[in-house]
Amino acid sequence: MKKARVLSILLVVVLLAVAVIAAQPPEQKVYRIGVLRSDTPSIFATRNEAFRQGLHELGYVEGKNIVIEYRYAEGKLDRLPLLAAELVDHKIDVIVTGGNQATLAAKQATSTIPIVVGSAGNLVQLGVVASLAHPGGNVTGSTSISPDLRRERLRILKESLPKVSRVAVISYRRSDAFRDREEVARTEIAAKAFGITIQPVQVEALDEFRDAYAAIQKDHADALVILQSSFTFINRDQIFAFAKKRHLASMCEALLWTENGCLMSYGPDLPSQYHRAAFFVDKILKGTHPGDIPVESPAKFDFIINLRTAKQIGLAIPPNVLARADRVIK
Repeated sequence: MKKARVLSILLVVVLLAVAVIAAQPPEQKVYRIGVLRSDTPSIFATRNEAFRQGLHELGYVEGKNIVIEYRYAEGKLDRLPLLAAELVDHKIDVIVTGGNQATLAAKQATSTIPIVVGSAGNLVQLGVVASLAHPGGNVTGSTSISPDLRRERLRILKESLPKVSRVAVISYRRSDAFRDREEVARTEIAAKAFGITIQPVQVEALDEFRDAYAAIQKDHADALVILQSSFTFINRDQIFAFAKKRHLASMCEALLWTENGCLMSYGPDLPSQYHRAAFFVDKILKGTHPGDIPVESPAKFDFIINLRTAKQIGLAIPPNVLARADRVIK
């Protein structure tokens, strides 16, 4: 009788334990997201925050169901392959990149881990996707390329300096800098509509800037267009100093450049593109293959004017141009 009672009690305890275990929610998977950047944390701070906000809106919380590991090359592009390999070794679920060089490094490090591009150049020419509509491999995301960008930048320059006739385009010369070569070529095509001659100026090393500046002066360029790359951004201060000394209007591609001294910028709203990167990550983590997610083109653009720089080069921005700016830095 006692034995039967003990057995009954034990059975009840076991059943209660089973019920408690069954009532507990299954353990939530923690995803590991790797972020690979070519520059410094401060440069990417706004874009990183936009990406995190996008993830949060989709239900991802750091420390709860995601862990984000950041790797920054600090402007030393030769470090990118090593940093990409580190992320692969850490069994990352998705790698998020920014720019051509970081994207290439990630693609060369893995053909299996999904890669989401926050923003970069022509991903087809870069060789990381088969097409924008059908990427086909382990890479998807957003491109910063838009057919109207070059024409609009030149239009803004022409409206700001009606007499402009020659524009120097400073770009990074490197064997894999497909995007820069394409941008120069397409800028030359767009310039014909405004009666502007383009002077391509390529640099790859610090000691080449002196000859580049001499060529710009010799050919009497009226303005500069600076193509965005890690190399030109690292050397932005000296480029802007030259432009101010020669009283040359400068046109760049993004807000960060204008905040650092460029006269104007017109280009994709990068924070919104990185916010959108969270959408790609979410789809991949939920089972969609990256090769089946179409690459997106920019949907939002920003026009920024730095009036401090305008004053330094002695340029009065026409009121109609000022009125169109999304932001004016005073």
